[in-house]
Amino acid sequence: MLDRIKASLPSLAPAEQRVGRLVLADPRAFANLPVGELADRAHVSKPTVIRFCRSVGYDGLSDFKLKLVGSVSEGVPFIHRSVDVDDKTGDVLVKVIDNAVAAFLKYRNDASTFAIEKAVEALAATHKTGRRIEFYGAGNSGIVAQDAQHKFFRLGVNTIAYSDGHMQVMSASMLCPGDCVVVISNSGRTRDLMDACDIARKNGATTIVITATGSPLAAAGHVHLAADHPEGYDRYSPMVSRLLHLMIIDVLATTVALRIGGTRLQPLLREMKNNLRNKRYA
Repeated sequence: MLDRIKASLPSLAPAEQRVGRLVLADPRAFANLPVGELADRAHVSKPTVIRFCRSVGYDGLSDFKLKLVGSVSEGVPFIHRSVDVDDKTGDVLVKVIDNAVAAFLKYRNDASTFAIEKAVEALAATHKTGRRIEFYGAGNSGIVAQDAQHKFFRLGVNTIAYSDGHMQVMSASMLCPGDCVVVISNSGRTRDLMDACDIARKNGATTIVITATGSPLAAAGHVHLAADHPEGYDRYSPMVSRLLHLMIIDVLATTVALRIGGTRLQPLLREMKNNLRNKRYA
């Protein structure tokens, strides 16, 4: 995050540059000071502080401070270490876990709360009207789509998941305005997913894409939830991307559940849990 701010400084207005230099000089202090004191220290107005936060890609001062705290906290470094053929079991254990944790922390600091909010609004609106929410994915992403369907149908959502390209195209062809599709892809270049997303969008459905920035799929949906990581998908199975996609689904499902509200949802979940008790050994 600090590297991004440093790289952005030359393109900012002089007043915003002063705010940026204040951040770089003492990130922890910046995260803890009120906007008035930040403005005084940088010799700018309060709106300029907020404008700086938006200029470097964040939704406002609160979002910027939250991500800044995570970025400067001591702990797991935001690096990705590739697994090598001569690694011992202990090396593989450490690398796989550290890569996953680093990807999660990086996503926490880089994620656009504005994009997540738009996705949640679309999903909650679709649930409210009783329309369909569909999840599409292929390969590893198809498994994530099934997990998403499992989480959302427990919320009383009319939902289904497809990992077969023909089924995705056929189902997308039957969608209407008010329906919602979530397309999940690591590469963002799978032709079947692109076709299904285009068809769903042409039919008036809201399309949410969870994929890499800069990919064709990223530009194909109404809402793009960026899932960026340094992992290549040519040598090993994309483990980090799968976990990252699952986490994003968890964020969406949890936030939608809060929007639905406990008075409607809690009795449903309680009854479901009671009905499942006889499926377990005492």
